[in-house]
Amino acid sequence: MVSIEEAQRAILSEIAPLETVKVSVFEGLNRVTPESHIAPWDIPPADNSAMDGYAFSHASFKDDRLKVTGFLPAGEVCKVPVLPGEAIKIMTGAPLPPSCDTVVPVEDVEEDGAWIRVTSSVKAGSHVRERGEDIRHGDVVIPEGSLLRPQEIGMLSAMGTTSVAVYRKARVAILSTGDELLEPGSTPLPGKIINSNSYSLAAQVLDAGGDPMMLGIAADTLEDTCDKIKAGLNADMLVITGGVSVGDRDFVKVAIEKLGGEVIFWKVNMKPGKPLAFAMLQGKPVFALPGNPVAAMVSFELFVRPSILKAMGHDKVFRPKAKAAMKGPVSNKGKRPHLVRGIVSKSDDRYHVSTTGNQSSGRLSSLIQGNGLILLEPESSRAAGDSVDVLLLDRGFEMGSFR
Repeated sequence: MVSIEEAQRAILSEIAPLETVKVSVFEGLNRVTPESHIAPWDIPPADNSAMDGYAFSHASFKDDRLKVTGFLPAGEVCKVPVLPGEAIKIMTGAPLPPSCDTVVPVEDVEEDGAWIRVTSSVKAGSHVRERGEDIRHGDVVIPEGSLLRPQEIGMLSAMGTTSVAVYRKARVAILSTGDELLEPGSTPLPGKIINSNSYSLAAQVLDAGGDPMMLGIAADTLEDTCDKIKAGLNADMLVITGGVSVGDRDFVKVAIEKLGGEVIFWKVNMKPGKPLAFAMLQGKPVFALPGNPVAAMVSFELFVRPSILKAMGHDKVFRPKAKAAMKGPVSNKGKRPHLVRGIVSKSDDRYHVSTTGNQSSGRLSSLIQGNGLILLEPESSRAAGDSVDVLLLDRGFEMGSFR
């Protein structure tokens, strides 16, 4: 068996970035751009007012009274200099007229006909956004390899960009195996179960930013398993769940090898998820995950999700880890590292975690209740208050509630 870290290194060494495509700026959200984006002009393009107020030359401001000689709304330009002792009423965002370098807000003046009296002290340059204060012409504003968040989308738009190059979304084929499976919408029959794995894995693909392609269910025959796998080679990578162990009807490894694939490793030193294989078939990564729902989802988090992200240009591909204090005792009596489903919270600037109870790898509700994975070494135990490493799957607990 290989360790979790060895498996991750072996897998990621086989993952190459996908080609890039041009999309609209909006479609670039949460995707990675392979290009550096350079400012085509200064932003803002001219000194402008940061407030609704009155613009004037501070050097010529001798007393607290100024004569108002005009009005300048945003979107218009005044090319006539404002004379000493005079001011122009100006709206937020309007470019400063020639000779003006200071703005006093409307709430700091008293109006008296065509005159204003300034009622507060004013420093030179007050309430002025300087030309290029945000970015300068020629600046590398968004470096290559950047994730395009809403703020990057806004900046690209401010630079006049309407389309942007990004790495293509990874197409991930998903196949479940087993004669016992029925699709959702069916009525469970004796000996049958509903296929949940394809849908939880497809949701994980979407959550990672990929594009899932559903292949349905492969019957427990070598011929059908081969046919379904071949159909999945139209995608960028293939995720198979079930049929990867050593049972009489576990045909996945045999099918991969029959089709000319190379199994890089089989079995990972972890619980849940030990019977996991990774192969390369016609240049496509193939992940053969266990059939138990929790084992499949945990294996996806550790191995498939990072691969999808790397293929789409991300350099940060692993879920964050944190130190957390156990709320109660927990133990791992086995000889493999155990990823225990946990409920993570935060208080007093410290993470806390408790288990979700029964850790059966077929108990999908243990993941619904939890938001993290406690990493327990083989034959180890922790008491309440002890520190453990936790893989954070969901950080929603750190958000504020309106309740």
